[in-house]
Amino acid sequence: MPPLENKQIIEQLSRSKIYQDYEQAFNQATGLPLKLRPTEVWQLVHHETKYENPFCSILSKHNRSCAACLEVQQKITESPGTAAKSVTCFAGLCDTAVPVKAGEKLIGYLQTGQVLLKQPTKRQFARTTKQLLEWGLKVDLKQLEEAYFHTRVLTPKQYNSMISLLTIFGQHLSFVCHQVLVQPQPSEPVTVSHARQFIQEHQADDISLTGVAKAVNTSTFYFCKLFKRTTGLNFTEYLSQVRVEKAKSLMPNPNLRISEIAYQVGFQSLTHFNRVFKRITGQSPTGYRMKLPNFKTV
Repeated sequence: MPPLENKQIIEQLSRSKIYQDYEQAFNQATGLPLKLRPTEVWQLVHHETKYENPFCSILSKHNRSCAACLEVQQKITESPGTAAKSVTCFAGLCDTAVPVKAGEKLIGYLQTGQVLLKQPTKRQFARTTKQLLEWGLKVDLKQLEEAYFHTRVLTPKQYNSMISLLTIFGQHLSFVCHQVLVQPQPSEPVTVSHARQFIQEHQADDISLTGVAKAVNTSTFYFCKLFKRTTGLNFTEYLSQVRVEKAKSLMPNPNLRISEIAYQVGFQSLTHFNRVFKRITGQSPTGYRMKLPNFKTV
């Protein structure tokens, strides 16, 4: 079974209530843009968003400066580690990317920035405009200057604290990632909602795509297309996610052996369960269980 693509996971997470609520709170509290983006993206992630920096918005309309901004976007995701990474652009604005993982797999970044970490000066703006003119940009310098000097300014301490909070959210998002993927989404088709419910109720049984399609009164072909388009997962991937989430909920019970959990959630082979569990969570079932707080074997 092919692994779920990063872009599909990120799209699902971006539509989730937990992310949208956090993004709104972050925007309103900081006045800065925030975007949950996949690992590879070929456009400016904050362009034409509500909280985009006006200075950056003006530059994004010109190819050469747009390319410079894309370079910054690329640099903050090069050699990704476990910590946030910040890069300062030619104009002195800082951008930061916080890694988001699904298990041990890097799937995307929480990206914010377009902020100055010290008060702008006439001298700094002059250096910036000199660079822009050398690139051959034709812009309204008065409008550009006004936008530049209205850029959000934070002290390094404030910005680092904000990134620390964003990092904590990124870690939480990584932890609940697979839970979010199997949760119903607002305004999804009723057919998909009913299918989710049926799968949840029968996940321990030997269920099939054809059986679920029949249960929700639709053709297998139509259901397959609709389900994948809505959830970002094909049926087999989704069922595996549901079963692994159920298995995780049973792990704290020391009276259940790993093999018992595997069969209880619907896997017919312990080897298959181990392989699927590790692919989804990045850990073996035993490794996951041993990291649970206060877990003790009987």
